Amino acid sequence: MSTLRVDNLRARTGTALSITEGNSIIVGGGMSVTGNLDVTGTANINSTGVITATSFSGSGLALTGVGTDNLNTNNIKVSGISTFGGAITASGGVVGNVTGNCSGTSGSATGNAGGLTGNPSVSVTNLTVLGDQTVGGGLTVTGNMTVDGTQTIINTSTLDVADKTVGLGSTTAATNTTAAGAGIEIYASSATANNNKTILWQNTSNCFEFSESTKFKGISETSINNGATGVQTYINGTSLVLELDLEAGSVFNYTSPSVALAAQAGGIGIVSFKNMPANAQNIRTVTLVHTQGKGTAGFGNTNAVQGIGVTCTVIPKSGGSAVAGISTRAFCGGGSGAASTVTCSPDYGSAGNVSGDIDVISFMIHYTGGTNTQLSSYKVFVTKNGGYTQGSVGV
Repeated sequence: MSTLRVDNLRARTGTALSITEGNSIIVGGGMSVTGNLDVTGTANINSTGVITATSFSGSGLALTGVGTDNLNTNNIKVSGISTFGGAITASGGVVGNVTGNCSGTSGSATGNAGGLTGNPSVSVTNLTVLGDQTVGGGLTVTGNMTVDGTQTIINTSTLDVADKTVGLGSTTAATNTTAAGAGIEIYASSATANNNKTILWQNTSNCFEFSESTKFKGISETSINNGATGVQTYINGTSLVLELDLEAGSVFNYTSPSVALAAQAGGIGIVSFKNMPANAQNIRTVTLVHTQGKGTAGFGNTNAVQGIGVTCTVIPKSGGSAVAGISTRAFCGGGSGAASTVTCSPDYGSAGNVSGDIDVISFMIHYTGGTNTQLSSYKVFVTKNGGYTQGSVGV
């Protein structure tokens, strides 16, 4: 083996110096290349130091064993499974499938995460999802959920709501007007117009309106005693007015006061029906359970002149507001020119007996659908089943 010591190696022709295949140069110290170094085969560089250059060029497809803490490049393509011990900053976004866990205690993840697969555990403080999304499995929301949009469609066979109250028509300034038309609509046909079944609250009638007939197993009517909300008495001129609120109930109980003299025998002078719906033609029925006081024959609405229904007042309501009252007299049975009104049963008990005979008096108030301020648009009908007293036999 010979040792050649030179300061420079140059090709004889002045061109690049070539080392043929099968030969090698072993450099024990440093080697500086001031020009280009072209390697057409495999270059094995066993160095424990640092290889520096102004730039590295080439695809780097076969580059392995890169153990640097920071790799700065415009584009990096990882075809296999890689583990990164530190943070990854991708200003241009990450394209491809990312599996595993994405977590961090600071900063944020932005851009598009297309093809996220596996069973990743992603923890974020705030998440904004743009575009349409599909959740293939179950979705559990442990906090409150607000849906902003014009339509929410729930395609499910069973809908369970834990809350006992379901609110409709929610708004910060709710009124009867904003609540009008709220309710339930059941789709019955896509081919037949106006065939859906509805239960809607309407402000004009101040009622829930059903599009179809209803069937109930039992009905409990609201019964109101005199002096309670919905039934009251007051004096109008010289007449005692018995006012019945049709929005408060349908059965009213009234006991006439005890009278013993003709001067006290006025009884009920006017029966007033308050809040009669007058937005569309309808009929309301009212039952008055009348208990006679100490009125003997001729006293306490026991004669035709002072009978029930001689004077009736209807106070209509339309669009949530009261309409001027209408005064009329009731229609009663007996044929034309016969009975003029309904009389109450007298009490033949002894003096001081305030538990008299009971009459069940029924009224039917009919709004014909005409102008709701005209007398001709209202008719009141009255009938009586009366003279009820407790039997003298039995328990």
